Amino acid sequence: MAPKEGSPQEAAGLLELADRIAPVVEAGAAESEARREMTGAVFKTLLDAGFYRLLLPRSVGGFEVPPSLFSRIIERIARADGSAAWCLGQAGGCAMAAAHLEPEAAKEIFEPPRAVLAWGAGPRGQALSVEGGYQVTGTWLFASGGRQANWMGAHVPLCEADGTPRQSEDGKPLVRTMLFPAEEAKLIDVWHVMGLRATGSDNYSVEGLFVPQARSFVLDGRPHPTQEGVAYRFPITLVYGASFAGVALGLARGLLEAFIELAKAKVPQKQSKTLRDSPVIQVQVAQAEAKLGSARMYLWGTLEEIEADLLADGQRSLTAGQRMRIRLAATHGIHQAKEAADIAYRAAGSTAIFENDAFERRFRDIHAVTQQIQARHTQLETVGQYLLGLTDDPGNY
Repeated sequence: MAPKEGSPQEAAGLLELADRIAPVVEAGAAESEARREMTGAVFKTLLDAGFYRLLLPRSVGGFEVPPSLFSRIIERIARADGSAAWCLGQAGGCAMAAAHLEPEAAKEIFEPPRAVLAWGAGPRGQALSVEGGYQVTGTWLFASGGRQANWMGAHVPLCEADGTPRQSEDGKPLVRTMLFPAEEAKLIDVWHVMGLRATGSDNYSVEGLFVPQARSFVLDGRPHPTQEGVAYRFPITLVYGASFAGVALGLARGLLEAFIELAKAKVPQKQSKTLRDSPVIQVQVAQAEAKLGSARMYLWGTLEEIEADLLADGQRSLTAGQRMRIRLAATHGIHQAKEAADIAYRAAGSTAIFENDAFERRFRDIHAVTQQIQARHTQLETVGQYLLGLTDDPGNY
């Protein structure tokens, strides 16, 4: 008998599947990095596993998993390759657009098995209001996974036909997210970076592109879902936070596991015992494990508790307090993972600096994760302001 949708058995099956395909992902990591995009074999493995459909609604053939499970799956893929996991995390957040579109548009874009949507940072450019939709022009940054996507999106300020910016009642620009076939955008190859090289996070642009009204929606941090799943009551930005924390935790776990294996055999120069016989190393490994273990429990425990509360209370969106709890757990998790990874990297000595080894790529990747907006210490500042009563609602976080 097949596991019931949304059951613990289905969750366990997805986690087990992540473990089964991880060796394929890891085997392709070096080539993916050299190409600055996932290899076709790695992409097909993830696609065939259904991992690009984890956060899609069941109405368009998705798994509709909760954010806590999504983050755990991302962590397991990140142990194999941080870039592949990052692309999955990005695509998962983009796929949540299906829950904010009208059903016909959602089916058109996401029902095909090959459906993958990518978008970058914004808002940027402009969308002129025209009959039936918008005329969009602009350039956007950081389209992770865009080289494999068959749909692209862009967060764009709205303008009247004469170019006058549209504003809300409080004077803020009105922004909509536009979705369009990937072949209608021009990819701009700028992704020459230190870490997460295989994400292919290029810039992209369109000029005077018509986007029908039905292929657009409001992404303002306040969910307006057409679907009932618990994931769609979360702002997409917080799902990104949880998934990118999963990337960091997986990278750190991969580094620590590699170091433990190294410590069993490596005898440092001018010493007679292996690394694992050193009391200093023993303490450091325990400290790294504690950092990872506590960060994982804090992140996933927070997500699971809030998911349960949403289902029990019938809430359609998160409270300010719930949003702050997730923001804190995700940002904290990224930095605890980085600290654990640094412990393992330093303890490995010169072994860690060689390319195509278990350490060097993961070290660069996790430090690239910490440079993303979800990891910035301004996130902690926002949470601190809320906890100290300086603001009742910190806005779209």
